[in-house]
Amino acid sequence: MRNSYSSEFKAKVVREVLREDKTLSQVAAAHGVHPTQVSQWRDQALSGMTGLFSRAKENDWAAKEAAHEQEKQELYAEIGRLTKQLSWLKKKLADSLSRDELLALVEREASEVSIVVQCELLSIHRSGVYYAPRPVDQRDLHIQRRIDGVYTAYPFYGVRKITAQLRADGLLVNHKAVARHMQIMGLRAIYPGPNLSKRAHQHTVYPYLLRGLMIEHPNQVWGVDITYIRLRSGWMYLFAVLDWYSRFVVSWTLDLTLEIGFVLEAMRSALATAMPTICNSEQGSHFTSPQYIGLFQDTPVQISMDGKGRALDNIFTERLWRTVKYEEVYLKDYASPREARSGLSAYLDFYNHRRLHQALDYQTPASIYFKKGDPSTYNLPAFLS
Repeated sequence: MRNSYSSEFKAKVVREVLREDKTLSQVAAAHGVHPTQVSQWRDQALSGMTGLFSRAKENDWAAKEAAHEQEKQELYAEIGRLTKQLSWLKKKLADSLSRDELLALVEREASEVSIVVQCELLSIHRSGVYYAPRPVDQRDLHIQRRIDGVYTAYPFYGVRKITAQLRADGLLVNHKAVARHMQIMGLRAIYPGPNLSKRAHQHTVYPYLLRGLMIEHPNQVWGVDITYIRLRSGWMYLFAVLDWYSRFVVSWTLDLTLEIGFVLEAMRSALATAMPTICNSEQGSHFTSPQYIGLFQDTPVQISMDGKGRALDNIFTERLWRTVKYEEVYLKDYASPREARSGLSAYLDFYNHRRLHQALDYQTPASIYFKKGDPSTYNLPAFLS
């Protein structure tokens, strides 16, 4: 029997996730819900916003009144059906007490009434009584933070070399555990060996188009990738669209999960401002998915994908991750998702508009991107036009 949660409870959990004071895992543990379930509720809430606002724009007053009346009648019918099924006591408890308060009423020891019967009377599922949320494992977090540091410094290291480095640092961990952590973190080995970012085999893989190519102007080649951003008590995932000629970050997003939505959001934002000749990625499931490929179907953009196990095919984006982590993430040690979002927003603005790059003859990415690009290929922001 599956657990049942009220709409109010789901909304409360989603609001906590969206406030970004805690990681998704911390919110889930606090309410005794699995993180995957919380992630699904958040996605449902966000996807429903479009319908909410589109309905608010309807001009047909009569149609709105009819829809409202129908919803009201359906609600009355549902209330009537539930009233017949529930006893007066159960309805009173459900109306007056929260789920946490109902759970507190359950007598787990020395009770004449079994827990099964108590849960039935209180309209709560007994799994909520037995389940003890698993706290965030501090050792796992420590291992993941160390993996992140080693991988950032040596992106050509695979599972076994990272395992050897961790063991040399005094961490007793085997390669299977390292592979599991890297999969959770969204990292992948970039040499022939264990593949931790496996594509869906039914999806198309595009050829690598950049071998021997001279990159001569902005918006000729974009590189996209995802990296792990560590927090003090968890992690997030950063996706960025990087112009390879100027090193300008065209668009970026940060999310608590590796669901594809945040990748599509940033990619749509980037394509709304500019149109590259080639967009290069690795062969992971995000970038071989129909949703991602579909973004380019009605555009002249050519899709390029790294060769399997080639460390240098995405080197500019790997350098971006190393710079972001050494100059921002590792120095700040973010305490919450909100703090990470604020810090990265400020840093990436600095990176684009004020940080001098030696490879750019000590100019900023923005000065190169907007000075030498072909204005017909992108829309300049108002303050730069």
